[in-house]
Amino acid sequence: MSSVGQHFWHSATLALAAVVIVLLAVWTAIALRFQAPGGAIIRGVLIAVWLAFAALALLGLYRGHAPAASVGFALAFGVVLLWWHGLEPSNDRVWADDVARASSGEIHGDVATLHNVRNFDWRSNADYTARWETRNYDLAQLNSLDMITSYWAGPAIAHVLVSFGFADGQHVVFSVEIRREKHEKYSELGGFFKEFELSIVAADERDVIRVRTNVRDEDDYLYRIRLPVADMRELFVAYIGQMNELVRAPRFYNTITVNCTTLVFHMMERILGRLPFSYQVLLSGYLPEYVYRVGGLDQRYTLAQLRQFGRITERARQADQSPLFSQDIRRGIPPLEP
Repeated sequence: MSSVGQHFWHSATLALAAVVIVLLAVWTAIALRFQAPGGAIIRGVLIAVWLAFAALALLGLYRGHAPAASVGFALAFGVVLLWWHGLEPSNDRVWADDVARASSGEIHGDVATLHNVRNFDWRSNADYTARWETRNYDLAQLNSLDMITSYWAGPAIAHVLVSFGFADGQHVVFSVEIRREKHEKYSELGGFFKEFELSIVAADERDVIRVRTNVRDEDDYLYRIRLPVADMRELFVAYIGQMNELVRAPRFYNTITVNCTTLVFHMMERILGRLPFSYQVLLSGYLPEYVYRVGGLDQRYTLAQLRQFGRITERARQADQSPLFSQDIRRGIPPLEP
């Protein structure tokens, strides 16, 4: 190979090594920001030391010490990975009040018993009466499944709730959420870095929907899901299984891979078989488009019409403390054909 060719490949190799070092250094700095022990000062010192080490490795690349710099950085990053994989989720932390208890359940025949069903009376995000209840549901009366999307940050991002309805008028909502500690606030970036545990909250509709529309000023839409009752029951049972598993073995939440849509998507795949994957599953605000496309919504109407029928924001605000909250928010939404 000519000297020109050798120089090109040498420069390209150095450039690639430099890019790898920069990317891994940035990833580690963010990981330290969220997970390093100690307070903000200690974390800041650790991040500064790490970035200085990465800078020295980059300097070594271009000062004739590429092998030593590369091996040294690789060994240091190996230690980082050992630390990272040693981080374990826990159910034993000082949790925020709305996720303080873990929902669980059991089924005996047709009777499903859910423990720690959240039924808070929200006056503001900081002012509420906390109530956790044990409720029984007759699965022989299960007759509806609804998806609620709650928007707070533009059209691409929504929180997804799944509500099961029964012939006796009861509804219970399952909400896949971060389980944050008292001092923590939601962070999309933190969700990539083991900042939060995963939680499935079983809740009363007047709690989990009303807090979004009436307290947090989110915009909510309800869609009736076309699914055989037998499959609804399987999904209900799957939720209980997932809740019980989290009680036994906690998991970390992940902004992309383990969130309010992907967890439900995988449960539905176990019931219905393989489903086509789409970016609309990851960008949860577009999930209604996906569900409509695969036939899960009422095909007698366009998606735009279903969205118009299903906007429950104002109805929820007007229903507020009504004992008929669940019926009130569904007024004007056409029932599915039998």
